[in-house]
Amino acid sequence: MRTDCRNYESRTYGSGEVVRKCRIDLAPEAPWRCPDDCVGYDMRRIDAGWQVGTLAKGYDAAEPEPEGEDVTALLDAAEDIVNAAAPEILDEFERKREKRSFGRRKKKRK
Repeated sequence: MRTDCRNYESRTYGSGEVVRKCRIDLAPEAPWRCPDDCVGYDMRRIDAGWQVGTLAKGYDAAEPEPEGEDVTALLDAAEDIVNAAAPEILDEFERKREKRSFGRRKKKRK
């Protein structure tokens, strides 16, 4: 991944897991590499207000690149699984929100 692109994002969770991704989803082989001639590449110019750490902090050794001919198909399949689960998860949160607000009624103003 091009870490100097303004569309690059990296987050380290408390467990030590590091997530690296393209914010505009133009890297079909993310998190391993961006296309050489990516149309979304825009050099990062300003990091004002952000706490920037080193990329090596979240992990010691470089993660191995996946083996196989069709990495893009694997990542697309994973994205399809997440996208298929999203509506169900959002419906569950909506039902919980409706349950909480069911007993609450607005007071009438005089």
